[in-house]
This record gives sequence, structure tokens and C-alpha cells, in this order.
Amino acid sequence: MSSLRNILTREFQALFQFRKTERPWYVPVLAALSTGLPLFLGYMIDRPDYGSLACLGGLVILYLPNTALDHRMATLALCSFGFVLSMGVGLVLGFHPYLSAVLVGVYAVLVNWLVNYAQLNPPGNFFFIMIASMASCMSFDVQAVPVRVGLIAIGTIFACIFALLFSLYLLRIRKRPVTVKVGVAPKRSYANLSESIIFGIFIMLSLIVGHLFKLHNPYWIPISCLAIMQGMNAAHVGQRSFHRMLGTFIGMGLSWLLLKFHLQPLAMVFCILLLQFIVEVLVVRHYALAVVFITPMTLFLAELGQGNRLDADLLIRTRLLDIVIGSLIGAVGGWLLHSRQVQQKTQRQIRKTRVAMLRR
Repeated sequence: MSSLRNILTREFQALFQFRKTERPWYVPVLAALSTGLPLFLGYMIDRPDYGSLACLGGLVILYLPNTALDHRMATLALCSFGFVLSMGVGLVLGFHPYLSAVLVGVYAVLVNWLVNYAQLNPPGNFFFIMIASMASCMSFDVQAVPVRVGLIAIGTIFACIFALLFSLYLLRIRKRPVTVKVGVAPKRSYANLSESIIFGIFIMLSLIVGHLFKLHNPYWIPISCLAIMQGMNAAHVGQRSFHRMLGTFIGMGLSWLLLKFHLQPLAMVFCILLLQFIVEVLVVRHYALAVVFITPMTLFLAELGQGNRLDADLLIRTRLLDIVIGSLIGAVGGWLLHSRQVQQKTQRQIRKTRVAMLRR
């Protein structure tokens, strides 16, 4: 009883704690610019759906490391290629909902393994798998594949331009060069593979659940699942799951209030830009509070991309259901991911399979 009381007390205190962060101050500014410019250009040409898709590519700016100029631009270029590849893979695999769920799960295994192997800093595998999941749930249209992939590429180009200009500015004002630092510890090959397999299985399951229940935009389930599974340990996974659901409930109230104003597209663009800035400031300091602002931002993106044709009340209800289902699946996946017993059994089975294959 006392242990339960201690857990509840700790979680209650965590709701009012802001963590310190070493994240550079300019990341939220660059993120807002990189996502806001494609949205504004989409508004200017009267294609907000193009703008909302291109702004996904602008999120690659979040992978900009605080390192030397050549290393940071090379990292951003490789991540940009990953964004474009993820969109292409998701679109090509979207011809059948359940088969695409399985194949996106396989793709998630490969992405997570490569991200860990390359020791890529946070947000790690998140946006690559997110884009692939979203693309797999879009209406399958072979003729639209080049346009959609091209829009993601345009968004990444804008982000790279902003990153280069700002990096040159930093290089000018700094008195000494920045040394390359790797922020993620390398993982052993079997540990990396077992973790990747668990990631892929739960991304696959979350997409299948979304299709089984015929939810509107079922990709929000794997996105929520993935966000929860990125917790650093089992306790952190449970905390993120609780904070995400709590933040979503509060964020839905804020979303409902903002949607009642019936904002014009241009006002919605500036609102998304402001929300993106707030989210990037808060997400490394207080996850639950960041989710409060992530919720209206994603709803605005969905409504802007569909030309204000969505039912706001229906959108809020379905989004809330997606978050709850995805968070619960992610909590189970995160527990398995950080279970030493499960990891040992999985790695032992991988070794046995490898030995059996080599003997053939």
C-alpha cells in the first residue's frame, strides 16, 4: 500500500516538474520556420493539402545535431533521404490495408536497426516510422505517388536551406569550432535486433487494430504507440502513456475551443506555426504539457489538409480514441521492450536461428 502511495505521489509531482535540457535554443525557431513556410506557400497557391504534406518534410530539421558544419549537414541530408524513402515505401505498400500493416512493421524493424546502428540522436526512429505509417493509410493512387513524394522532398529542402543558413551564422559568431559528439550509446548487435523486432511487431499490430476498427486516419494509433515505446525505461514508458492520455484529454478541450472560432486558412497556418514552436519548447521539458498543444496542432493540420470539410466534433472523438488505443498498445510494447527476461529470450532465439542458418 505504501509503495502504491509512493508511486502516485511521484507521478503527481512529475506533472508539475519541468526538466532541464541541453537542447539548443534555436531548434524551436527553425522547426516553426521549416514547417510554417510550406504551409504558407500551400495557402498562397490555394493548395493547403500540398502545404500540410510538405510541412512533414520540414520536421527533418529536428534531427539537426549541434556539431561541426559538415557533420550536421551530412546528417540532415541523410535524414532527408530517409523521410523521402519512408513516404515512398508507405505509399507503395498501401495497396492492401492488412498486408501494408505487416510490411510497414518490417520496415519499422529496418529503420530502428539502422537508427541505432548509426547512433542517431533523438527523435530517433520516430518520424521515419510516422511518415511510413501515414503514407500507408493514404488512398492508394499510383499517379499521386510522385507528387506526394515530391512534396515531402520540397519540405526537406526548405529545412536544409534554413539549417545551412543558420549554421553559417553560428559558424561566424562562434570563436571555436564545434567537435562532433555522439549522443546515443551504441548497442550490441543482438540487442539492437531484438529491440527492432519488438518495435516492428507493435507498429504492425497497432496498424492492424486501426484497420480492424475502421478508424478514420488509423495511423494515429501507431504514432501514439511509437511515442510511448520511446520511453527510456519501463517506468518512463508508463509515465509517458499516462501523460499522453492526460495531455490529450486537456488538448481536446483546447482544440474544441479553437475550432469553434472557425478560423480562416491563413489564421490556421499562423496558429500551427505558433503551436509548433510551443511544442518544440515544451516536449523536452514537460511531455504532458507538450501533448496539450500537439493535439490542436495535428487537428488543424488535418482540417487544413482536407479544406475545412471535416466535422470538428467527429474529428475530436476519433482522435481521442486513437490516442487511448495507441497509448495502451505502446505501454505493453514498452514493457516488453525493457523487460530483461524478454530481451534475453529474444536474443537467445536470434542466436539459435543464426547458427541454424549458418549450418545449412
